Amino acid sequence: MIARNPVAVEVCDAKLDAQSAPSLSWSQQIADMIKSPQELLSLLELPETLLQNALPGHAQFPVRATRDYVRRMKKGDPNDPLLLQVLPLHLEQQAMAGYSADPLSEANYTASKGILQKYHGRALLITTSACAIHCRYCFRRHFPYSEHRQSRAQWKEALATLPGDDSVSEIILSGGDPLMLNNPVLDELLTLIAELPQISKVRLHTRLPIMLPDRIDQGLLDLFSDRPFKTIMVIHANHSAELDDSVEEALARLRPVVHMLLNQTVLLKGVNDDAPTLAALSERLFECGVTPYYLHQLDKVQGAAHFDCGDERLSSLMQALRAQLPGYLVPRLVREIPGAPSKTPIFA
Repeated sequence: MIARNPVAVEVCDAKLDAQSAPSLSWSQQIADMIKSPQELLSLLELPETLLQNALPGHAQFPVRATRDYVRRMKKGDPNDPLLLQVLPLHLEQQAMAGYSADPLSEANYTASKGILQKYHGRALLITTSACAIHCRYCFRRHFPYSEHRQSRAQWKEALATLPGDDSVSEIILSGGDPLMLNNPVLDELLTLIAELPQISKVRLHTRLPIMLPDRIDQGLLDLFSDRPFKTIMVIHANHSAELDDSVEEALARLRPVVHMLLNQTVLLKGVNDDAPTLAALSERLFECGVTPYYLHQLDKVQGAAHFDCGDERLSSLMQALRAQLPGYLVPRLVREIPGAPSKTPIFA
C-alpha cells in the first residue's frame, strides 16, 4: 500500500553505491533505492525504447523499488514478474470504465483523521505515506495522504476517538507501510495502543520483510515483546521469486515474536495468474513459515486495468490450484466490495 508522496523517513540522502547496499543500514538502503525508470531499465540491461512508455506513468506515480528487490529480477527480461510490478507501462494511461481513484470507497469510512473503520471490531490506522516500493496495482496509489497525515502527538488524539468498549478490539497498522517508521517511532505508537485496554490484537500489513529483509533487525524484534496484545503480521508476496534466502532468514527472525505470520497475494495478469505459479508461491511461503491467507482479486484502481484477470478463469484456476496443493496451502480467493461487512469470498 503506497503513497504518491516522497518517501518520508529520516535517512541519509547521500547517493550510495549499489554494490555496497548489503552492508548499509536499512534506512540508508531506503535512501538509495531506485527512483527512476531510467535507472531501473539500465540496471536490468533493458532497451531504452521502454523508457518512453514508462515516463507518463512515472510522472503520475513515481517508480520506487529497493536495490535488494531489483537484484532478484532477471536481467534482459521485460516480462520478469517482479519487474512488471514496478515498471510503469503505457497501459496505465488508458481510461477504463469501472476503474476509479478510490475503488474501495475509503473516503466513506473515515472515522477520524488517520483512522478508517470499514469492518466491525477493527480500525485501520494510516501510519505513514511512505513505502519501499510503488506497486503499479496499488489500490491506494491515488489516496489523499495529505488529508490523513498526523504528527506523533496526533496519534494519541486519533486513537482516543475509538470506542472505549470492546466493539473495536483490533488495530490494523497500514499506510504506506508501517515498518517504514523507525523503531523509536513505532515503539511510541505501539505503546499508545497498549494503553487501550479494549485492544487485544494489533495487525501490521507490510512488504518490508520482502523488499528489504534488513529492516527486520533486533530493535524491531524487541518492539513486539511484552505487549498486552497479540501481534499479527501480514506480508505481501505475489511470486515465489520474491522470497530469496535473505527474505527467508528475515521471516525466521520474525516467527518467534509474532503470534501469526500470514501472506496475502494480489492476482495479477502476467505475473501470477496460473496455478503452477501460485502453487510455487504457496510452497515457498510454507518453507518460510508463512501461511498463505488471501488471494485478492484486483481492486479496480485507475491505472491498473492491465493487471485484471477477470472472473471467467477463476473457477478453473482455483480447481487447478486445489489439485496441486493440500488444502492448508490454498489461499482464500476474495474481493473487497465497498460496504460489505467483510472481504467477500469468491466461490470458484
